[in-house]
Amino acid sequence: MASPAAALLAVSLLVLWASPAQGGANDAEDCCLSVALTRIPGNIVRDFRYLHIQDGCRVPAVLFTTKRGRKLCAPPDQPWVNRIIHRLLRKSAKSKGHSS
Repeated sequence: MASPAAALLAVSLLVLWASPAQGGANDAEDCCLSVALTRIPGNIVRDFRYLHIQDGCRVPAVLFTTKRGRKLCAPPDQPWVNRIIHRLLRKSAKSKGHSS
């Protein structure tokens, strides 16, 4: 099992800088330059957004926002990415169902 320092280092290395979209709409959207090859721990993620090629991005990705506000780029076709997204959607649906 990896030490906490090694896990923190791995997550830190996964933080990939976003850049404005090349071409596309006037309102430049952040795009990922590459995606994480290592699994991102789902418990650090608070939000997500899809970044599509048709929106002007060169790399299709899921942009996760961590609880600390960092942006992590993940490949949209990976099962672990879909599990995190489904968990976030379930959590969002539950919170909307309880707020009245």
